Amino acid sequence: MPASPASFILIFLLGQLTGPAASGAQKELVGAVGGSVTFPLTHSQDRIDSVIWFFEGVTLVTIQPTTTDKPDTVIVTKGHNKERVAFSHGNYSLKLSKLSKNDSGAYSVQIHSSSLQEPITQEYGLRVYEHLSKPQITLGLQNNKNGTCVTNLTCFVERGGEDVTYSWKSLGKTSNESHNGSTLPITWMLEEKDMTFICMARNPVSSNSSNPIFARKLCEGVAGDLDFTTCLWISLLLVVLVLVLIILMIWRQRGKDNYSRGKFNKFSLFHSANTPKDGETSLTAHVARQINAFYL
Repeated sequence: MPASPASFILIFLLGQLTGPAASGAQKELVGAVGGSVTFPLTHSQDRIDSVIWFFEGVTLVTIQPTTTDKPDTVIVTKGHNKERVAFSHGNYSLKLSKLSKNDSGAYSVQIHSSSLQEPITQEYGLRVYEHLSKPQITLGLQNNKNGTCVTNLTCFVERGGEDVTYSWKSLGKTSNESHNGSTLPITWMLEEKDMTFICMARNPVSSNSSNPIFARKLCEGVAGDLDFTTCLWISLLLVVLVLVLIILMIWRQRGKDNYSRGKFNKFSLFHSANTPKDGETSLTAHVARQINAFYL
C-alpha cells in the first residue's frame, strides 16, 4: 500500500530540513541553454512510498506514487518550475527543460520505501553551457623580411566561452595540417602556394568554425615590401639615367660653343688680312677667295 498522507507530509518536511545523505558515485550531466536534460533514476524497488528530488540540498520536487490509475501526487517547491519538470510514470527519472546557466549545480534523489531501512540515494552534477558564437580571429605582431611573413593568429569566442577547446586546420599545402590550441604560429613565403586557416571552437554542447583566413591576403605586406624595394631601385636607376643625360647634353652644348668660338676667330683673322691699311694695296678677289676657302 502507498504511504498515508500524514507520512508523506512527514517525509516532505524531513527532506526540507535535512536534504539527502551523500552516497554512491555522482553522475555528471551536461545541458545546453534553452534545452533539456534527463536525470536517469535506476532502482529495483517494486514498492516506493515517495521520491524526493533535491537541487543544491533544497527540495525541488516530491512525488508520492499511487497504485491506482490516478496520477501521482507531485509537489513542486517553486512555482516557476512546474512547467519545467516532467516524469515518466513508474520510473520517476527527472526531466528538466528550459535550462539556464543557473540550473548548473548538484542534484540528488532519495527513494523512500517501507521495505528499506535507509532511502536509496543517487547524486548528479549538471553543467549548463551556452551555444558557441562564431569564433573571431586576431592578428599578432607581424614580421615581414625577405619575402617571408611570420605572425600568430589567436582564436576566441565572445559568447559561451566556458570549457572551450580550440583547434586549427591549415589547408593548401601538400598535406593538410591540424593544430591544437587557440594560437596558431604562421610562417609563409611569397613564392609558396596560398594557404587557408580555419579555427574551430568546441564546448560540451556545441561547436563552431571561423571564417577562413587566407595567407596571401594576411601577408600583403610581404609583397608590398618587395614592391617598395623594386620601385626604390627603379627610381634610383632613373635618377642616375637622367643625370647622365643632363651631363651629356651639357658636354655637347659646350662642344658646340667651343666650335662656334673657334670659327669666329678664323673669320676675324681673314677679315683682318683682307682689310687694306693706309698706304697698302688690297688683296685681289682671287687671292681672297683662296684664303677664305682655306680657312673654311
